[in-house]
Amino acid sequence: MADAKRKTKRETKRPASSGPSRLERIAILTGGGDCPGLNAVIRGVVRAAILEHQWEVLGIQDGFDGLLKIDANRRLYSHDVRGIQARGGTILGTSNRGNPLHYPVLEEGMTVFKDVTDEIVRNIEKMGIDCLVAVGGDGTMKITQALFEKGVKVVGVPKTIDNDLEATDVTFGFNSAVNTATDALDKLHTTAESHHRILALEVMGRDCGWIALEAGIAGGADVILLPEIPFDLGRICEHIEKRKRTGSRFSIVVVAEGASPASGEKIYEKQPGMDGAPGRLGGIGKWVADKISLCTNLETRVAVLGHLQRGGMPTTFDRILATRFGVEAVNLIAAGKFGHMVCLKGRRIESVPITAAIHGIKRVDPRGQLVRTAEALGIELGRAK
Repeated sequence: MADAKRKTKRETKRPASSGPSRLERIAILTGGGDCPGLNAVIRGVVRAAILEHQWEVLGIQDGFDGLLKIDANRRLYSHDVRGIQARGGTILGTSNRGNPLHYPVLEEGMTVFKDVTDEIVRNIEKMGIDCLVAVGGDGTMKITQALFEKGVKVVGVPKTIDNDLEATDVTFGFNSAVNTATDALDKLHTTAESHHRILALEVMGRDCGWIALEAGIAGGADVILLPEIPFDLGRICEHIEKRKRTGSRFSIVVVAEGASPASGEKIYEKQPGMDGAPGRLGGIGKWVADKISLCTNLETRVAVLGHLQRGGMPTTFDRILATRFGVEAVNLIAAGKFGHMVCLKGRRIESVPITAAIHGIKRVDPRGQLVRTAEALGIELGRAK
């Protein structure tokens, strides 16, 4: 009764949209790692669904886990999303551990991994969900496509700070992460120059170096190391020595966590599991700094941004992009374009089949224009010959 009293006049004015299949209730979840802009997507979906179509919106808690533990889920009204576009994180919670295609289940005292998507499909039917909006990256989109192939009506919204989804020009969260990394570089410059040190900043980027490359250019880095360009440590040391000879007594090195030397070894904070679980990258910044110190005899320090890149308020760009994605997701549902993901192409919000979004990841082109821009500025990428 209290919820009903809170509805605005506009929320109760229009009858439920008949749409192509007489939809009445949609649901939204946020999967994978959090990032700035998720709440703006939720707000865009909730307000457009209620105000334009009079649909009910169900918020799924903690990613796909919420479709296995359905009691915690709740209906969302316009007042639930008021002002949340400026908040980081996600009001729905998320999880990057509960993959229903490979879900840990305890059987006879042992953990086994099973495909539990059939249970999710049954729960979606129990909750009367007519369409599921899934917000996430490559992993979330693969799960969403699997549900679509089992008959669930789905729409995808791309999210990743790494900007590595192939089907969209930009993902929300990326701009905010680059701003955070650039701000860190601005601060590191002052202490590096004051103490005449080499300062290495390790940023996220497991397979793709977009954050490192763009923040490095914007923040005036002297060396940028990317997963796409295996590096020659000798070239890096030579570049830093040359800077010293020409009067630059400090240098700034930006390292993506997935960068590796030409010999190919990755540096892990946690090694990959025997069950096929991916390892947790980390430590390449310290590894590079230690090697530079040995070969140049210069003092080095390391800063690791880690989850600072995921947190905080989204930039204006990300708020607007995420909001547009949310509204367009509702438009796709109304048009019956299920199995599609919204995307940015140029300045337009468009859509592609989810299968196109998970076909591959968008890597930095080692010979592309942005890389050439960095090299033209005298930034060393350590490119092995």
